[in-house]
Amino acid sequence: MKWLICPVSPLRVSETTARVTGFLMAAMLALYVLTGGVYLVLALVVDYGIRAFTSLKFSPFSWLAARFVPFLTKSDVRIDKAPKIFAARVGFLFALATVVLFYLHGASSIVVALVLMGFALLESL
Repeated sequence: MKWLICPVSPLRVSETTARVTGFLMAAMLALYVLTGGVYLVLALVVDYGIRAFTSLKFSPFSWLAARFVPFLTKSDVRIDKAPKIFAARVGFLFALATVVLFYLHGASSIVVALVLMGFALLESL
């Protein structure tokens, strides 16, 4: 059983910031589905990449979400960061697949974006 790795980290993040970030991601994906602007998903690829593969404290969307949090709640619950890093890596792969499929088969790109939007909404709600 030593090969099992539990996604637990000593690092903590704000639960409300993570939820607002998920909502912003879902909103960007909805804009992509409505407008077809692939640059919107490219912004998501960069943001997910920063959160998934760097040690930076904030990505652009999480920085923006952190600015909204004081207006939403007074209490700030801190949660484990490891599951959020895993989710960012999965989101990065979905967003990258959306961009690639945009150039190969537009309808498939929309389907993948809608699935990612569903995951982002689950994160935010």
